Amino acid sequence: MQEGVAKTAWFPVGNDGRAGWAEVGDDTPDPVEDHPIAETPLAAGLPPLEPELFINRELSWLEFNRRVLDEARKPTAPLLERAKFAAIFASNLNEFFMIRVAGVKRKISAGVGYPGADGRTPTQALLAIRELTQVLLDEHATILRQDLLPRLATAGVEVVDHHRLEDAARSELANRFDRAIFPILTPQAIDRGRRFPHVSNRSINLIVSLRLPVGARFARIKIPATLSRLVPISTPAGDRLGASRIRFTWLEQVVAAHLDRLFVGAEVLSCHPFHVTRDSDIELQEEEDLQEDLMMTMRESIAQRAFGPVVRLMVDASMPEDVREWLVEHLHATDRDLYVVDGPLATEDLFDLVAIDRPDLKDPPFGPAQVPAFYSRHPEDPVDLFATVRDGDVLVHHPYQTFAAVADFVRAASSDPDVVAIKQTLYRIGHDSPLVPALTAARDDDTQVAVLVELKARFDEENNITWAEQLEQHGVHVAYGLLGLKTHCKVTLVVRREADGLRRYVHLGTGNYNASTARLYEDLGLFTAREDLGDDVTDLFNVLTGYATKDRYRRLWVAPHHLRDRFLEAIEREIVAHQANGGGYLCFKVNALVDKLLIRALYKASQAGVKIDLIVRGACCLRPGIPGWSESIRVVSVVGRFLEHSRVFLFRNGGADEVYLGSADLMERNLDRRVEVVFPVEDVTIAAAIRDEIIPAYLRDTVNSRELQPDGTYRRIETGQGRKPFDVQSWLQRRYRLTDVSGRRSTAV
Repeated sequence: MQEGVAKTAWFPVGNDGRAGWAEVGDDTPDPVEDHPIAETPLAAGLPPLEPELFINRELSWLEFNRRVLDEARKPTAPLLERAKFAAIFASNLNEFFMIRVAGVKRKISAGVGYPGADGRTPTQALLAIRELTQVLLDEHATILRQDLLPRLATAGVEVVDHHRLEDAARSELANRFDRAIFPILTPQAIDRGRRFPHVSNRSINLIVSLRLPVGARFARIKIPATLSRLVPISTPAGDRLGASRIRFTWLEQVVAAHLDRLFVGAEVLSCHPFHVTRDSDIELQEEEDLQEDLMMTMRESIAQRAFGPVVRLMVDASMPEDVREWLVEHLHATDRDLYVVDGPLATEDLFDLVAIDRPDLKDPPFGPAQVPAFYSRHPEDPVDLFATVRDGDVLVHHPYQTFAAVADFVRAASSDPDVVAIKQTLYRIGHDSPLVPALTAARDDDTQVAVLVELKARFDEENNITWAEQLEQHGVHVAYGLLGLKTHCKVTLVVRREADGLRRYVHLGTGNYNASTARLYEDLGLFTAREDLGDDVTDLFNVLTGYATKDRYRRLWVAPHHLRDRFLEAIEREIVAHQANGGGYLCFKVNALVDKLLIRALYKASQAGVKIDLIVRGACCLRPGIPGWSESIRVVSVVGRFLEHSRVFLFRNGGADEVYLGSADLMERNLDRRVEVVFPVEDVTIAAAIRDEIIPAYLRDTVNSRELQPDGTYRRIETGQGRKPFDVQSWLQRRYRLTDVSGRRSTAV
């Protein structure tokens, strides 16, 4: 991972300080996803969506996580990068159960029996999820046990089971246990006088079977989250790798080896680890809850997250059947929540290995390029950012180009005496944001600073509350969003007093204003001073911070009012143009395609002969290649070193091509229950670069891409017969690295 990036998965920065990769918390629809959507006039002519034409959303997401797991098994990848993906797989699955599976179980508990769009009832969906999840957990454990951990050991990074350690290492660990572990542990007896204790979400625990004078008893030990799960140990004398070998063992195994110190006078019969995942979704009944202060309501809701019902119980394969049944009963779980793993549990802690200083086992270091339009060869003579944007739009492509361009824009606004207002939306801010200090510095008697901080950003609630309080303490006007909606759009507005009057400068993006994830997430951002976009963004902020209402905008497509209709109109227009003149083409690059009306519209376009390319990183509920329905649709998913996160929409439009970027995925949640912005790229040079270079590069990738098959599985794209492997992410690194500061690109790209 990049220096300075917290160690979680590589997606959004989660509540445990780790950067995640699947972004389940951000890009997973709410549990009401299967509720029917009212038909609109634009939907009247769309073909019906039969169950066999719709891939179950949860199963499609699990197939995405299988593609993440494929990265952990890739033999050509550096070993610590493979370990990172093994950890990402586990971290993704945690959030999937905490949110998505929890939603399915709530439907079952509520007695919901009607089938979803794929024809499955919630109970049938849960059984299918369980079956596929167990298959993936088995594959994950096999990769670790038979391939990845042995290869790491050969390379000098060893994770050793405690019982395989030599006497000297066990003696070293015994001393460390007495000094640094034993005082923290709290063995909890379970009997008629001492109830089964609360088991924390995502905690590693031991269930210990004991023989006492009064009979057999169970006890529980929670493995402290304050200690590193991977315990370092010394290299044995005479090891051929010597000091270059790094060794660890699992903390729970160290504790299990010293149970006699915790249960003096009892006979330890057996000990087995288990891991619990709980429902962690925060559901606000906003009409009621938000009568009170939203921040207070969110604090109370976050505190309750640790006490949600159990949605997954993972146990070691060696745990006897009777102990499993006892645990299931006392955790108020069911057999459907039980998953058996033949290997270590909760392997997201393999992220700790990524911090090891072994560059030979990692991807080559990567540093983002400068944005040529904003770059000065002479620091004492910096570029006038406002003059540059006034002269023409500027596109920034993260992580290939630096996020400093965005931070410098906000800093320039905060220190410019001619700037009279700064407004910004913040969804996932990150832990060390360079933007918040700039926003607080800008606050003075002459500059109005207004920020919308989305407190309901899943798993970032606590972090966003902290930033909101800091901004308010410095006099920034902070709003918390609209009733019943999450504000997910990425927008900054700067109003500047100039010789010819007030001028507005705008940044619109596809990704969060988060400097950490901008090193890992692929996103696009546009700086512009176009008046029509400035007018629209001004109206948008009046809606977000005040009581203004606005249904349609001049150039922006905005959810929740008409974003779906805009897409339906554009797809229908493409059909009409193709029927008149041929050559119809659509290409969407998104994180997920779930919305049923848009899927029906794409089926209709394919039936009319429109060629459609879909680049969908995660869940895709449309089936390509179905005769009579989707023969002209191709779906690929790109999973590689960087998280594909940008949303791009291309329309051939009868030869008058249009390029749009935005914050919205094609999901009911985004289109109906969020504030989202999709915006046009009107600079012909920038639009051409996206349309003719960047998107075609994604479509010819053979290294990171898998192609969706009609049965819902994914297949790697074959090379050979003169077709050379092509890695779009490596190509983009070269593309921007070879761009000189004048904006010209080397012909070597």
